[in-house]
Amino acid sequence: MFNVQTLNKISPVAVNALGANYTVADDVQAPEAILVRSASMHEMEMPESLLAIARAGAGVNNIPLDKCAEKGIVVFNTPGANANAVKELVLTGLLLSSRKVVAGIEWAKTLKGNGDAVGKMVEKGKGQFVGPEIKGKTLGVIGLGAIGILVANAAVALGMDVVGYDPYLSVDHALMISRKVKHVNTLDEIYAASDYITVHVPLTPDTKGFINSESIAKMKDNVRIMNYSRADLVVSADVLKAIADKKIACYVTDFATDDILGEDGVIVMPHLGASTPESEDNCAKMAADEIKDFLENGNITNSVTLPNVAMARSGAARVCVIYKNVPNMISSICAKISDSGNNIESMANQSKKEYSYMIADTANAVDAAVVDAIKAIDGVIRVRVL
Repeated sequence: MFNVQTLNKISPVAVNALGANYTVADDVQAPEAILVRSASMHEMEMPESLLAIARAGAGVNNIPLDKCAEKGIVVFNTPGANANAVKELVLTGLLLSSRKVVAGIEWAKTLKGNGDAVGKMVEKGKGQFVGPEIKGKTLGVIGLGAIGILVANAAVALGMDVVGYDPYLSVDHALMISRKVKHVNTLDEIYAASDYITVHVPLTPDTKGFINSESIAKMKDNVRIMNYSRADLVVSADVLKAIADKKIACYVTDFATDDILGEDGVIVMPHLGASTPESEDNCAKMAADEIKDFLENGNITNSVTLPNVAMARSGAARVCVIYKNVPNMISSICAKISDSGNNIESMANQSKKEYSYMIADTANAVDAAVVDAIKAIDGVIRVRVL
């Protein structure tokens, strides 16, 4: 029986996916895993029992990744699970940025009480809300991950010319992109070509504030920018100045900050990107599956702190080791197993920056003395036998 703690309201789909051998609640004691959405864990004391955290979503800014890695706590996210929901909202923002629909709706409300005169007032006043069509315009997509690809392909289907930039584009993602999407090698090419720009990158020290006065100056006049990734990717003051200077026609974001609320040329949504029942179910199901496979089989998929390592079980026991990525660790761990007279029948091992993960299936059961011997190796962080 495993205990899973929830820090936010999680879709019942997660409970069903985990099954009868799991107790899932917000008040469980000594949890082996935590399911979280947006709750901040930075000040949380991690229990010794904790083996894994699964974020039901893509962003992991609310989780202390370095602290977890040091303690051998695997952190998962659910890339792509909410991609369609975000894509649909990005397309909504794309259209809203062009046609001044929000301002028009608010203006129309002010006509209430004018009776039969409303029709004539509408015809007289609608000109102030004129905006361009998106067909034939160029959309620049910065970040061609799960969401960026869906946005790019949808924009192509809507008749837009699309250019995309992603220096870390994977082979799998490249195969999913429409051949009509032009892949460019620099952000400057995106800025120079695009009538609309949509941002789909994680918040890192390198990307923080990269939409700023310098990058905006390289963009087309009257560019329209969509940000459904993170607020801090954009320097708000620089965007507001560019709107006042008529450089940016509209800025649409899913992240409300006090300085941009109510400003002309800005459309702010209350973080609705993944707020669909389908998205919440998809994220919960993927997070639950990741936790279950790790707790029961030691397999890691979609971890942001450790490498992905998974293999079918083949022996009497499975040894799972999280350790520092330093020389001679594999041979040292294997020696402790073989010195006990046991044989490794199959093994998988990968590294990710400072950390590595090994799965070794053995011919015979592994006793506590072997586990203690592996734990004693300098650089080993956590050992489990399944």
